[in-house]
Amino acid sequence: HVQLQASGGCLVQPGGSLRLSCAASGSIFSNNVMAWYRQAPGNEREWVGTITSRGMTLYADSVKGRFTISRDNAKSTEYLRMNSLKPEDTAVYYCKLSQRGRDYWGKGTLVTVSS
Repeated sequence: HVQLQASGGCLVQPGGSLRLSCAASGSIFSNNVMAWYRQAPGNEREWVGTITSRGMTLYADSVKGRFTISRDNAKSTEYLRMNSLKPEDTAVYYCKLSQRGRDYWGKGTLVTVSS
């Protein structure tokens, strides 16, 4: 069984920065993929970016150049560094871990970008 716990969401002003964390626990295998998604009010959940166990990353066009995903395999934790935040980045952010054909989701953490 795998559990994910996302944290770090809060209210931040436009142009500000924030770092989210997602800690995984349980039966974590070395070969996995972690990702971030977000869901704004009234919208469907959308993919933000992905990082493989080897550190390869992919990003949605909407966040490319502003957001950076990293991970610490020893801690089974991934991070989402968000810079130059915009009001449209306001959403609940979710982390996902995929391994051996299964996806695991954590509860989201709310990021509000507002002055």
